[in-house]
Amino acid sequence: MTTAAQEVKAILARLGVADGVRGGSLPTRSPIDGSSAGTLIEATPDQVQAAIALSATAFQAWRRVPAPRRGELVRLLGEELRASKADLARLVTLEAGKIVSEGLGEVQEMIDICDFAVGLSRQLYGLTLASERPGHHMRETWQPLGPVAVISAFNFPVAVWAWNAALALVCGNPVIWKPSEKTPLTALATQAVFDRALARFSDAPEGLSQLLIGGKEVGEALAADPRVPLVSATGSTRMGRAVATTVAGRLGRSLLELGGNNAMIVTPSADLDMAVRAIAFSAVGTCGQRCTTLRRLLVHEDVAEGLIARLVAAYGTLPIGDPRQDGVLVGPLIDEAAVTGFETALAQAVEQGGQVLVGGTRVHDAETHVRPAIVRMPSQTAVVQHETFAPILYVMTWSDFDAAVAMQNAVPQGLSSCIFTDSVREAEAFLSAWGSDCGIANVNIGPSGAEIGGAFGGEKDTGGGRESGSDAWKAYMRRQTQTVNFSRDLPLAQGVRFEV
Repeated sequence: MTTAAQEVKAILARLGVADGVRGGSLPTRSPIDGSSAGTLIEATPDQVQAAIALSATAFQAWRRVPAPRRGELVRLLGEELRASKADLARLVTLEAGKIVSEGLGEVQEMIDICDFAVGLSRQLYGLTLASERPGHHMRETWQPLGPVAVISAFNFPVAVWAWNAALALVCGNPVIWKPSEKTPLTALATQAVFDRALARFSDAPEGLSQLLIGGKEVGEALAADPRVPLVSATGSTRMGRAVATTVAGRLGRSLLELGGNNAMIVTPSADLDMAVRAIAFSAVGTCGQRCTTLRRLLVHEDVAEGLIARLVAAYGTLPIGDPRQDGVLVGPLIDEAAVTGFETALAQAVEQGGQVLVGGTRVHDAETHVRPAIVRMPSQTAVVQHETFAPILYVMTWSDFDAAVAMQNAVPQGLSSCIFTDSVREAEAFLSAWGSDCGIANVNIGPSGAEIGGAFGGEKDTGGGRESGSDAWKAYMRRQTQTVNFSRDLPLAQGVRFEV
């Protein structure tokens, strides 16, 4: 089989990524086989400042373009993504290590959000409000905000940009993208696809979508600049706190989608066949490198032994290997640091009373491939409350339903959650105000994977941001209350009299 790097180079050539972007100091590496497609030139501080200035100028023109016309550009982007889906998805597999179907699914998310945003471009609705003053008309409108910085993570190297960019563009804002330094090639390919859509569109100013390759210094510069009113950052809680502190210091806005430590509650009435399938995908998909990965399994003591035995058997048959090969379900961790984190967490779990039931070791002759682990824990110890970005599933038991919900909520993160039950009472209690405290709550499906129609994000250490569907578009606009006096009098609000 050809090396990952050889495939990468061929795909980049087909997608029109110029050779001139290579030759710098930032290395590229595929987690599949460790091969490199070369090095990339990182943006200098001066280039970052120039990009922000160009984006600010682009905003002056783009906000004047009618929203439905802005939606046409996003429609064209969707068309170009459909045409390039196979190549872009393959690049996601090669650079991020996702299995083939997951790579295709990620690009489909990009297409879906484009479709959503095109419709949204004709639905940026405001409100008409009743005025207490005769001859007055009040309304609330939403206006373009300004340049939007998107800082994305390696595990969804292209979809997260699309969630933000599609909405930002129809809302009237330019976009500056700082991708993960672990997956810069997918970003270069995506920008090339966008440029093709731009070439078919006649009203776009220069600098409408820009890409800045580099390390944390680039993100820090974007977060600090007052010309960037919104910074959307996806990644670790540690990174999010740094971004939020910097942006808040200049009274800007941040949209944060950070860590998750997601749980599934399994009750005695649950369909265990369905639960096993949901657990396997949610805990093992993307080799445990999703913010919505299932990390905590809370099982009623009456069904725990049988369910655990079935999971251990299923884990023992998981196909692990090169994600390009048919049948493989578990690809590699992104790099050696991730493997170290995996091994360290397992050692800590054992020290804290855990028992590794299956997995937990490297796969021989594979640099960053590991065997997903199931660990039975006596309680939610310190390691369980910490998100390890790797395929470790901690299993705990419960006997009281309210205690199980409290256990689920008793971690710093609050992204996704789920319950498997056939009881309407349990399901509705889980979804109630005193149930799950997460931004996402599911019944009889796992916590991992979401449709673009719903707002995506979570509470507590997850950051509180919402991306993608529903009314998430409001984060990319500024609200304005307008009052028009069409009478010949000047009554004041609240009956105040002020005669001069």
